[in-house]
Amino acid sequence: MTQTTRFAVSIPQQYADGTFDPAAFRDYLRRAEELGFHSAWTRESVLAPAPLPVLGPMEAMTYAAACTERLRVGCAVFISTVHSPLHLAKSISTLDQLSRGRLEVGVALGGRDNLAGFGVSPEGLVSRFTEGIELMKTCWTEPKVGFDGRFWQVDAAMEPKPYQKPHPPLWIGGHKPAAVRRAVRHGDGFFGAGGATTAAFAEQVGIVRDELARAGREPGSFRIAKRVYVSVGDDQRISRILQRIYGDASIAVAGPPEECVRGLREVIEAGADLVLLDPMVDEPEQLELLAADVLPALQN
Repeated sequence: MTQTTRFAVSIPQQYADGTFDPAAFRDYLRRAEELGFHSAWTRESVLAPAPLPVLGPMEAMTYAAACTERLRVGCAVFISTVHSPLHLAKSISTLDQLSRGRLEVGVALGGRDNLAGFGVSPEGLVSRFTEGIELMKTCWTEPKVGFDGRFWQVDAAMEPKPYQKPHPPLWIGGHKPAAVRRAVRHGDGFFGAGGATTAAFAEQVGIVRDELARAGREPGSFRIAKRVYVSVGDDQRISRILQRIYGDASIAVAGPPEECVRGLREVIEAGADLVLLDPMVDEPEQLELLAADVLPALQN
């Protein structure tokens, strides 16, 4: 266990139509800040199946940033291939300014389902992904955006730049070895998915470290995170949700506090320096249980 391990929480996004409670949302984020969590994160799910409708990540992050003063906010991850890089870059710059530099950004290639609904062709999807990242970085760092790519051509300027220089931390997610290697080549960190087992995540960390050595990058300059679905206690609702989404409830860290400590310690020992705790249900209650009964044993 290292003293640099940081813990984050998910931002509640799952609400049936008309059930969003602004006061409860605000209280949850402020309590997470009081408890000393490093950050709070959204996910993007526009058309993917989910147990309940999911609020948009950028809007939820903006609300969360307005409710807090120190807590960092992030998205793990935007499926950037279905976004316009210019619009996404502008929204990220704006929110980084509004939050005074508290934004974290995760992107991933995503799957090939429903691409037609976004007007995106599956042809050249990886090239679209990497070119989109390059264009966003150019928008964030260059006074003049002179860009002549395969998918986008831009001769203009984008202001203001992000508050953080050169830009907010850029995390890249993915499952396959090629995606993990892309994270090292194009990002500041790798974000392991919640649907990956700890064993699979450990293999991904190994690929990260090999690629860092190959690129001559200092391991300490590159961050590694993992979303972990967690439930302290005997509540089986998270298992039912994960079974519905992934067809596998075993990916959750669930059970009595000591069992959760054991499961999270394995994630940290596999290489995570940031652990995103995602209860999915009963978030305020789980927040208190994690802070009181689980995290102290991991921070000693």
